[in-house]
Amino acid sequence: MDKLIKRQKIRYRIRKKIAGTATKPRLSVFRSNSEIYAQLIDDTTGQTLAAASSREKDIAAQPAPKVEKSKMVGAAIARKATELGLTTCVFDRGGNLYHGRVKAVADGAREGGLQF
Repeated sequence: MDKLIKRQKIRYRIRKKIAGTATKPRLSVFRSNSEIYAQLIDDTTGQTLAAASSREKDIAAQPAPKVEKSKMVGAAIARKATELGLTTCVFDRGGNLYHGRVKAVADGAREGGLQF
């Protein structure tokens, strides 16, 4: 089976079980080969409340490995969440293994004050 199709099936299986609300949004992580993106999503209205990525100027300017940049993305999304008054969220790994860069985003968000 094609790797992308397999990951898509896992994503759908995860999304059946979890959904974000306005008070407890879904922290969705998308990992490409070179960058990583995180969004806080309210699934009841379908709106993105906050977003952070490794392409932001302050993170992209850092000469760090991808795992370290992922941790910075997690800290950035946690900072934006606290500005919105959010303390909890539901983690959506997006079909990726909870390992490496995806885990680093979660760890950075936890250190920034988000609970999940």
